[in-house]
Amino acid sequence: MIHIGILGIGFMGTTHFMAIKNLPDAQVGAICTRDEKKLSGDWRQIQGNFGSGGGVQDLTGIRTYREIDEILNDPAIDLIDICLPTAMHYDIVMRALGAGKHVLVEKPIALKLDEADRMVEKAKEVGKQLMVAQVLRFFPEFAFLKQAIEEERYGKFLGLHMKRVISKPLWGSDNWFEKYEETGAAGIDLHVHDSDFVQYLFGLPDQVHSSGRTSPNGYVLYLSTQYGFTGKDFTVTAQCGSISSAKFEHGYDAYFEDGTLWFNSLSGLPVTLYTPDGEKTEPAIDFPEAFEAQLGHAVDALENGTEPTILSGASARNSLMICLKEAESVRTGETVYI
Repeated sequence: MIHIGILGIGFMGTTHFMAIKNLPDAQVGAICTRDEKKLSGDWRQIQGNFGSGGGVQDLTGIRTYREIDEILNDPAIDLIDICLPTAMHYDIVMRALGAGKHVLVEKPIALKLDEADRMVEKAKEVGKQLMVAQVLRFFPEFAFLKQAIEEERYGKFLGLHMKRVISKPLWGSDNWFEKYEETGAAGIDLHVHDSDFVQYLFGLPDQVHSSGRTSPNGYVLYLSTQYGFTGKDFTVTAQCGSISSAKFEHGYDAYFEDGTLWFNSLSGLPVTLYTPDGEKTEPAIDFPEAFEAQLGHAVDALENGTEPTILSGASARNSLMICLKEAESVRTGETVYI
């Protein structure tokens, strides 16, 4: 049994808490927050860009801490699940690894590449796992896409366009999302999902060319990127930003010789296959709920002593690097090589 301590009870901490409830080999042993209502189990004010909120939780048997060092030093905790703002990731991850804990930290891994490098190196130094919650890899619609490409289920893969656009978040307090130096703005906080998934599908691109909008101090608010893969005869693009009037939209158009896979969360429709004969069908998709699958992958790795490859800290570091290269391309108007 893996005992998990959740550090930060916001939208994502709540989501992880709910997912862990359904894992047979894990349980939440402790939580840490300075919010007295949350410590009592009243999570009704918690909301995000999907889901129904936190509700009221029974915390019987779960240790509640107000200070970070208390949960890091809890000897009964095996895995620290860090669901705190990105600007805090580096310091808390380094402290948790130094305390001898395995770590799962929310995406993006950090805001600066040198910090991500030190985090990955620290995990190797202390012999603990550093995992990063790049959950898009586990979303059934996206896991199905990866499978279809790898198996050439619809013939040769030709191209992919990904989309992730939201309105300016209303959740959070004190205009949190507009504190770009703490979030990285949409170009990192939001776009890292898709840049990570591109890497997950095809490996590191050789170059990126991006255009977009930036804040006065240079943070990317919206961008469109062409990913270049030398020697490959397919094309990959993505658009992302926080400029929509719709609350949340993500999806893809994936082109194969024998069909097109289409998915858009805003439509309310499942993944749809369009075939050259003019027919359309809904492929059967049999993957577990994303957050349960993600947490389950982490728990299985710790239980069995295997590498949590889908949650690799080194891979998440590279996903951050891609986003930073894209931001450079937006600012300069030039193709940037990786």
